[in-house]
Amino acid sequence: MVTVAAVRMGCEAVGKLPEAAFHCQLDQQIVCPKCDAVYNLVVGFDDSVSRHFEEESRRPILMLKKAVMMGHADGHKVAHFESAGVVVTSFLPPKTEAQVEAELEAEAKRHEGPRRIKPLRPAMGRPN
Repeated sequence: MVTVAAVRMGCEAVGKLPEAAFHCQLDQQIVCPKCDAVYNLVVGFDDSVSRHFEEESRRPILMLKKAVMMGHADGHKVAHFESAGVVVTSFLPPKTEAQVEAELEAEAKRHEGPRRIKPLRPAMGRPN
């Protein structure tokens, strides 16, 4: 089974690339049809020179194309996708300290503010 990785141009692979002694970058790229995001395809060299590579890589590449299109809704935060044809694994780039601090501050602000307590209502059907 051929494992193909799609790495966003301008980013490094965040996760582990497909197992191989050498990696080969394919001439084919995946371009998001809605914006200018471009992903380079990476595969093991032994798989890329296989006689049946065209057939075996078709399904993983289609899955990666779909994942890139779906990633447009998230602003292409994913830097690295990988697929062997059944499941697509996505790898997010590690967060910087500034991003983590901003998320913590936003979370703290969300929990601040006056607490509202609901008034107690008498139970239905009980005599007063």
